[in-house]
Amino acid sequence: MGEPPHSRMAHGGKALYGARLGILMLEARFPRIPGDMGNGETWPFPVLYKVVPGASPERVVTNKAKGLLNAFLDAAAELVQLGADGITTTCGFLSLYQADLARHVGVPVATSSLMQVPFIQSVLPPGKRVGVITISAASLTAEHLAAAGVPAGTPVVGTDGGREFSRAILGDEPTLDVAAAEQDILDAGDQLIARHPEVGAVLLECTNMTPYARALRQHVRLPVFSIYSFMTWFHAGLSPRDFGPPASAPGPWRERG
Repeated sequence: MGEPPHSRMAHGGKALYGARLGILMLEARFPRIPGDMGNGETWPFPVLYKVVPGASPERVVTNKAKGLLNAFLDAAAELVQLGADGITTTCGFLSLYQADLARHVGVPVATSSLMQVPFIQSVLPPGKRVGVITISAASLTAEHLAAAGVPAGTPVVGTDGGREFSRAILGDEPTLDVAAAEQDILDAGDQLIARHPEVGAVLLECTNMTPYARALRQHVRLPVFSIYSFMTWFHAGLSPRDFGPPASAPGPWRERG
């Protein structure tokens, strides 16, 4: 039999409630300023974090997270067991683990900001393309891009040659010159547009670039998408906004699910 009318029965099954997004964290010590995915104040909703032991920025970016798959699978499963309804990660290079993680945990998984590229491309005017800014163009391979569904030939520029951003993040430094890091992002934007004037929107691969997205948008005067834009969309599906009862709804209104 179903629940009686007007029932207020609560349903369990999780260890924690109210935090639907689980975030797999790299093991790092660099500063995570507001806007960074690993800063809890970034999000307008609660999240669950899990640090993956041994997953250093350098190992994940330059060594394709070699030998870390099982650690990521275990960490993702733990987040789901705690209560996460969807899983993401703090490094776009983990697109390589997209299929494995999704298969393992059985909930929606969005490993990489790069996964937004096909959708963004679909909304651009004819003749315009998405351009990608990454923390390391030298390390972002065709394999990473294909795993995220990024079309071949998508323009990519890195902050490899910058003064601060890649050095501090990949080097896992305890300090970060935020102004210099921002300038690295702006310089990368200039390079992207100069090399590929057909770019109509910019996608930030690196989750640590989000704090600079607004400055880049004002600098290049193009839409800028990031892991923040991706996860706010992703979370909206995991926890749709409650707009209250429709004006025409008959009888008592109660929350479902």
